[in-house]
Amino acid sequence: MIIDGKKEAALLREEIKKEVLSLKEKYNKTPGLTVILIGEFAPSQIYVKNKEKNSKEVGMNSNVIKYQSNVSEKEVLEKIKKLNQDDSVSGILVQLPLPNQINKEKIIDAIDPKKDVDGFHPVNVGNLASGYNAIVPCTPLGCLYLIKKTEKNLSGKHAVILGRSNLNGKPMAQLLLKENCTVTIVHSKTKDLKSECQKGDILVAAVGVAELVKEDWVKKDAIVIDVGINKVGDKIVGDVDFEKVKEKVKAITPVPGGVGPMTIACLLQNTLKCFKDRLI
Repeated sequence: MIIDGKKEAALLREEIKKEVLSLKEKYNKTPGLTVILIGEFAPSQIYVKNKEKNSKEVGMNSNVIKYQSNVSEKEVLEKIKKLNQDDSVSGILVQLPLPNQINKEKIIDAIDPKKDVDGFHPVNVGNLASGYNAIVPCTPLGCLYLIKKTEKNLSGKHAVILGRSNLNGKPMAQLLLKENCTVTIVHSKTKDLKSECQKGDILVAAVGVAELVKEDWVKKDAIVIDVGINKVGDKIVGDVDFEKVKEKVKAITPVPGGVGPMTIACLLQNTLKCFKDRLI
């Protein structure tokens, strides 16, 4: 089975759209997402454009604040402070990567944790690890959504996560632990990557190495979620050798069209969550 991320993302956006409309009718208020974009990095510009388009489609207010790449850190921090205090802004996102003169940690720390739609603030990271109410990073949240569309009960499953980044690997592990999975994180210093990956009933690949995961790396009838986006010649491929692996597994996400669309849909879901949490 090939997991259709575009289809699942469209269904989720439709659910969000209905809830946004219902909340507007009840409270006469609308969720608002503000994105700060610094510089002219082409992939960031495309990504932000998609976020803006999707936000408007579900009935949210969307605002993009653009700065030149030579903007000072102080100016960006002052803008974040104002956005934190603005009740019309439900969620704040600063598009990464940032220019060298701007400290990423300082920027993330400056965002109000209750408006941190990326889920990167240390408060949200700590809350997720502690099992408390947290805003979860969008990509792992989207991955979990796709896994559970394939297999509702994950209790007792062995999940192997290839990659240990703060964006994907670590929060993915926390989410799967919460689902009562046995979780193994493997990475570049793991002694036998292949044999570890073969143990996974669920395998999440998020390392950014084109087609690293071969057919003999995966367990028969596993669920494989491919987070990787790699350019090889004119093609975009994932971290998994899709054509070979798809015949062996129970379910797999393609690249493109798998995890990517879910990431933006989950950003909208996080914006809605931030909005609702402030209403209560």
